[in-house]
Amino acid sequence: MNSSDSTAKPAYIIKDSKIHGKGAFATRKIPEGTLIAEYEGERISWQKAEKRHAEKEGNSSHTFFFSLESGRIIDGGSGGNDARWINHSCAPNCEAREEKKRIFIYALRDIKRGEELNYDYGLQLEERHTAKLKRTYACLCGAKNCRGTMLAPKR
Repeated sequence: MNSSDSTAKPAYIIKDSKIHGKGAFATRKIPEGTLIAEYEGERISWQKAEKRHAEKEGNSSHTFFFSLESGRIIDGGSGGNDARWINHSCAPNCEAREEKKRIFIYALRDIKRGEELNYDYGLQLEERHTAKLKRTYACLCGAKNCRGTMLAPKR
C-alpha cells in the first residue's frame, strides 16, 4: 500500500537520504491526512527482537523494529516493505498510528513533491538516558527544533 488511490502513481520512492542511509521521498503532492503506507514486516516477540539485535554485526543500534501496544514487534527488516525506509525527524511531516494491531503512516501536513517523508520515532528505553545512549540514538534530521536524539523525552 504505497498510495491512497491504487490507480495513482506511488506516493513515494526510495533513494539516498541526507538524513540517514536511504529515505522515502514524495513522488507527488500528498495532502494532509493522507494514508501513505502501512509499516509491514514479520511479527515477533520482544525476546526474539532482542536476540536478533544482539546477533547483529558491529553492535549497531539500527533496526527496523516497530513496537505495538500489545508488546509484539513488527520487524520491517524481515518481510517488510519500503515504509521501513521512512527516516526520523524532530519536525516530522508524517505520523505513525497503530490501528487494530497494524501501523499506518499518515501525512501530518501537506507534503510537497520531492520532500523526504519522516516521522518522530520517539524511541522509548527504560534505562537512564545518558549522553552515551543519546549519541547511540543520535538524530541527524537538522530541524531547527532538533533534540539531538531519536529517543522520546523522559517525563
